[in-house]
Amino acid sequence: MFFVHYLCGVYNYPEFMETLYKKHKILISQVNMEIVRDTMHTINWERQLVAIRGSRGVGKTTLIRQFIRQKYGTEAGVALYCVMDSLYFTNHTLSDLAENFHLAGGRHLFLDEVHKYPTWSKEIKEIIDLYPDLKICFTGSSLLQILNADADLSRRVLSYNMAGLSFREYLRFYHKISLPSYTLNEIINNADEICDEVCKVCSPQPLFNAYLRAGYYPFFDGNETEYYSRLENVVSFIIDQEITQFCNVDPAYTRKLKALILYLCNNVPYEVNISKLATYLEINKATVLNYLAAMHRAELITLIYCDNKSVSKMQKPDKIFIHNTNILNALSSNTVIGTIRECFVVNQLSQHHTVEYSKEHGDFMIDSKILFEVGGKEKTFNQIAGIDNSYILADEIEMPIGKKLPLWIVGMEY
Repeated sequence: MFFVHYLCGVYNYPEFMETLYKKHKILISQVNMEIVRDTMHTINWERQLVAIRGSRGVGKTTLIRQFIRQKYGTEAGVALYCVMDSLYFTNHTLSDLAENFHLAGGRHLFLDEVHKYPTWSKEIKEIIDLYPDLKICFTGSSLLQILNADADLSRRVLSYNMAGLSFREYLRFYHKISLPSYTLNEIINNADEICDEVCKVCSPQPLFNAYLRAGYYPFFDGNETEYYSRLENVVSFIIDQEITQFCNVDPAYTRKLKALILYLCNNVPYEVNISKLATYLEINKATVLNYLAAMHRAELITLIYCDNKSVSKMQKPDKIFIHNTNILNALSSNTVIGTIRECFVVNQLSQHHTVEYSKEHGDFMIDSKILFEVGGKEKTFNQIAGIDNSYILADEIEMPIGKKLPLWIVGMEY
């Protein structure tokens, strides 16, 4: 019957589609368009299959709703936005939705939190095979596996990883201060000019201190206590729901994962002793390594190695950092400023670069060619003296002093 109506030009979508269209209009109408992150302009939305992955709370949902509103307006029709844990999917399949949407003239389907629909990968593969003119964009956890046994989408999907706010984005998002992004080479070679431009529009140091406490996630409302409570909920959700779903961790062991991250928060940057961690958690060393790898993929922690090229699956990391300074401040009972500084550098530079731990000189080797020593404004060059392409990233300064650069400047890269 659907095909007859469609061919006659009078296709009427089923009643349940009308409900989805109404929900689409409500959700897209509600999204705030005042600030749109630059990430939107880096995504090739015209590809048939696009994945946007990222940790819970970084703004994936807002991003795709903003794109829909900007590109298609608030009315459903050519585009349709669906949340995959909707009650609709308790008695309808994704394949049914795609068929009816396509018959009604739909051409761009947006699926939010796709990991909450059990057979998402298999059905998406069937949909893009059946309807080559239908584009699908989906969001999911940073743990989402594009390659799996049901349907290998890895060769057909264009995948993007979405991070939280950089310091530059924080300035725009929370303080309406718009500044361009710079490559790491530009930051190193033109630090004086960049700092001068930033200092013309704000005093970066106090804003940077605020960012370190509550600026990485785009949901801070001015109440730090409530923000940290929400971050604790985010961490608990990732451990209780996502790690158990994607990393084959028995739900009975989630308490040990929470104990592990709390231990790390109060002992980072942690020079790794796997035997000590295994004893503390009362589990074997192989399980500790598996847990650390899962938490790294979930963007709760960052594992740093001395040589990324030779890292093996069961090799212990050389250092462990909490993923970002906001989680560290939320969960740690005794934050150390040196730890906060290094956590910030690792977080910001890991988005576009390979960050390795330097055992002999300095703190971090970036892309195997740039050496950074991280510290306060009194930090000297003793540890990196005579080493080419080496720099100090110093806290509590707003202008560079030779090769001593302000710490906050690496937050201007994205």
